[in-house]
Amino acid sequence: MSELRFDGRVAIVTGAGGGLGKEYALLLASRGASVVVNDLGVDRKGTGSSKRLADEVVELIQSRGGKAVPNYDSVEQGEKIVHTALDNYGRIDIVINNAGILRDRTFARISDEDWDIIFSVHVRGAFMVTRAAWPHMKKQKYGRVIVTSSTSGLYGNFGQTNYSSAKMALVGMCNTLSLEGQKYNILCNTIAPTAWSRLTADLFPPEAEHLFKAYYIAPVVAYLCHDSCTDTGGVFEAVGGWASKAQLYKSRGVFMKKGEKFTIEDVRDNWKEVCDLSRPVCHTSNADTMASIIAMSERASSDKDTGSDGGGVLSAIGYEFETTSFSYTSRDVILYALGVGATLSPDNQSELKFLYEGHEDFSALPSFGVIPAQQAMTGLVSGGVSNLNIDLSKVLHGEQYIELLQPIPTSGTLYSKATIVDIMDKGKGAVILCDIVTSDENDQIICKNQFSTFVVGMTGFGGKKTSSVEKPLLPTPKRSPDSFMRTKTMDTQAALYRLSGDLNPLHIDPQFAAMGGFSTPILHGLCSYGIAVRHILHKYAGGISSKLKSIKARFAKPVLPGQTIQTDMWREGNRIHFTCKVVENSALVLTGGYVDLTEITTDVPSSLTPQEPSDDLKSSAMFVAISEQLKGRPELVKKTQAIFLWNVTKNGKTVTQWTLDLKNPPGKVYRGPPKKGKADCTLTMSDDDLIKMATGELDAQKAYFQRKLKLSGNMMLSQKLGAILKSQGKSKI
Repeated sequence: MSELRFDGRVAIVTGAGGGLGKEYALLLASRGASVVVNDLGVDRKGTGSSKRLADEVVELIQSRGGKAVPNYDSVEQGEKIVHTALDNYGRIDIVINNAGILRDRTFARISDEDWDIIFSVHVRGAFMVTRAAWPHMKKQKYGRVIVTSSTSGLYGNFGQTNYSSAKMALVGMCNTLSLEGQKYNILCNTIAPTAWSRLTADLFPPEAEHLFKAYYIAPVVAYLCHDSCTDTGGVFEAVGGWASKAQLYKSRGVFMKKGEKFTIEDVRDNWKEVCDLSRPVCHTSNADTMASIIAMSERASSDKDTGSDGGGVLSAIGYEFETTSFSYTSRDVILYALGVGATLSPDNQSELKFLYEGHEDFSALPSFGVIPAQQAMTGLVSGGVSNLNIDLSKVLHGEQYIELLQPIPTSGTLYSKATIVDIMDKGKGAVILCDIVTSDENDQIICKNQFSTFVVGMTGFGGKKTSSVEKPLLPTPKRSPDSFMRTKTMDTQAALYRLSGDLNPLHIDPQFAAMGGFSTPILHGLCSYGIAVRHILHKYAGGISSKLKSIKARFAKPVLPGQTIQTDMWREGNRIHFTCKVVENSALVLTGGYVDLTEITTDVPSSLTPQEPSDDLKSSAMFVAISEQLKGRPELVKKTQAIFLWNVTKNGKTVTQWTLDLKNPPGKVYRGPPKKGKADCTLTMSDDDLIKMATGELDAQKAYFQRKLKLSGNMMLSQKLGAILKSQGKSKI
């Protein structure tokens, strides 16, 4: 395997005169980095000063052929430390905030000085150095930042109230830096090491020193600083060659408020469930938490307004299936590709990589991610879920969403965990939403799926008609497709596809198909889905699976084996909208579909010109009016510096998107997702409520608390947008 190098990179390591910092500096320099060795030369209580420690480390690096310069400034003088890097090497790529001191006291004995100096060195010091480096990293669109926490911060430690508080503050700092820095390719992580150093020399027994050498922490930190590491916002413990990712977990909780009444006694009566960690959940952002709370609130309101089903169908919401394992080889990957029509035709040689295990770029199609996930839901129609008695012949696949977090391995074992996240009553049947998380043997999440299953005839149980946790479909652009591609299926297409695991007899047995109301066995919806993915990869991603981020589509009508599937595609930035139809009868079989790509690889022309509104949405005229008003107003871009994405809904479904780009001069308003950069703030609102808010009839703050306005991203930016909507849009609505 190739050696991980840091050639051309410039690193600052604070507190690098000994212990952990010294090992970080030595390792980075040995792999080609130019290192600023910062150390004030104080003792572990922060007193005294000396140049000797930094000089000795620099001399050692240089004696080994490496590049290093010393710096003797306090970390509170972060600008001076960063200028040392710029003056000597012209750039700064890596900042490792390692400097620290101890002033251990029990809480009752901590003086103001003991408290203040700990925060000055650990928290303010990391802030000052990182802040000085930040604009240089943003400009070059590259940076790696490490902050040093401690197990004392994560779990507490007797006699270290000041130290543990500061160390946990650094975790919060890193969490936010990771969010703000990611779009600039600045990745920030936290290390919580346990090692022998100036601070801990007398805390470990002498005979245990060899277990806690600082040398064993350095490779973990160095990897987090390398180009190839894409983690950000993580907290990693490390000791003696062992490393682990720490994560905040919580109980599932319970929604206790019924209507407007909420009392202390309600809390007492539900406290056991509040504290129940037998089925913990992990939220990685405030948005996750808010979405969960809103979903629980909506379910509670639904039970109140329409009547609970008395512990029946709706009681299955939140049900977790047992984790399933799926072991497979390259043969299964190839069989799936054949099942969704992969060929070696002269005009599509790029698909050889999906069919030949000896190919240098052998890979799995991204839609293969549905296969292990689908097996995790086996109990849904086999009576395994209480109060859900589902007739297999009445089950239809409604919609499908996949999000790819890592390329799917071409062999191995994957583990999938399925949860029923909502159940809706659509009048003619029930829609059951299942979220499935699929991970590899190292607990790294590979992909996430959301299956929408329609059960004909299951109705009258009091469920909602819409769900806030459902992944939305998106409307197809109102213009001719930018491109299309066709695949003629074989008579045996369903028989071939079912060998990948979906053995529903609806797709092979004529008698069973007749029980479901079909004259002949039909093709799997997920087979058509996989064919569409192949088409889009070929047209817009150079056939490279890793460029695909997510896929969503609705299964509208069945395809019969032997019919021809045509995928019509519309490009909007890095998003490809698509529909699929049967060529022989023009019936739409997949609708509302879209694929998000990391980048576009195509010669197909893209229609990126904003479309004038040709729909019946009132807000479309408002956005066009704002676009006209913004012309010749460059000061708004300079003042606002943000990209806003509006999801406009109707009857609970997102029907269109509009981008207000007030970051990239001269500023633009157009239909669709951002074409340059990512949205800083995303707002979701119904067409009617959006007009009311823009005209002043509806107050934005009240709309938010009434859940008529949903926000994600940097929510504070919405205050700037409110003024723009009122001043620019009202006059022409």
